[in-house]
Amino acid sequence: MKSYEMKNGEHAFHCPFCNHHKKKLQVNCETQKWHCWVCNQGGHKIGILLRKLNAPKNIISEVLKILGDYKGVKHEKDEKTEYDVSLPQCYQPLWKKSDDPLYKNAIAYLKRRGITGIDILRYSIGFCSSNGYSNRIIIPSYDADGKLNYFIARDMFPNSKFKYKNPPMSKDTVCFEMFINWNEPIVLCEGVFDAISIRRNVIPLLGKFPSKTLVKRLVEKKVKKIYVALDEDAKKDAIKLSKFLMDYGIQTYMLNLKEKDPSELGFSNFWKIIKNSKQSKFSDIIRERLNG
Repeated sequence: MKSYEMKNGEHAFHCPFCNHHKKKLQVNCETQKWHCWVCNQGGHKIGILLRKLNAPKNIISEVLKILGDYKGVKHEKDEKTEYDVSLPQCYQPLWKKSDDPLYKNAIAYLKRRGITGIDILRYSIGFCSSNGYSNRIIIPSYDADGKLNYFIARDMFPNSKFKYKNPPMSKDTVCFEMFINWNEPIVLCEGVFDAISIRRNVIPLLGKFPSKTLVKRLVEKKVKKIYVALDEDAKKDAIKLSKFLMDYGIQTYMLNLKEKDPSELGFSNFWKIIKNSKQSKFSDIIRERLNG
């Protein structure tokens, strides 16, 4: 794989995982961190990257010796999940009144999105008025142990070029895991505002498809029933996701949201749809594909 060296000393490669036409896989030989800015594949050990690429063991050994990290390939173990993330230093909690001029704008924005004071407190929602996350609502996510595993930064003003600014880490996590009871039916939706509106046992995918960590958790916890609540414009993705879950033997309910997303429907209307939904069958998937 040919690369070019960037100004920060990192090397950029064509990513073998997503095959993007530009060199988006960045590798730092000093810290050993590697990350693709397109598909979010990443890690903290170059040895793991080489093993994922099925590189010969002698090549891996030589590279690790050069890096001073040789432990013997046979005994090398996969990385444990780490959360290399912290809230922005400018983060201010919105449940505490502030004289900051942006405080009122943030509260007004959340009210327009149907977010209540109880929601603000439950999800530890805050805002930033300086640095790289200025003018943004900050919504933290915590894992089952109450450890920060991600955060979402949403611009509160409509003229922003970039509505969301993700933290510099992989999305391979379970958003809002702290609130999840794996023994009960789970709802999968796209974004955090949808999840806050749904409230009960809901996981935002931060996209259209579950992360590897989420899939692993669903299998490990033997989840029996899942409701798929993707927006109407993501119908093909909802069909694909539903079939994926059904292949794992999970009772799947692909919801018809009537051309609205969960945050537009609101809590009561959304759960009426849940109550009246029927379990999806493979014949339903085929029919939806043909009609799509």
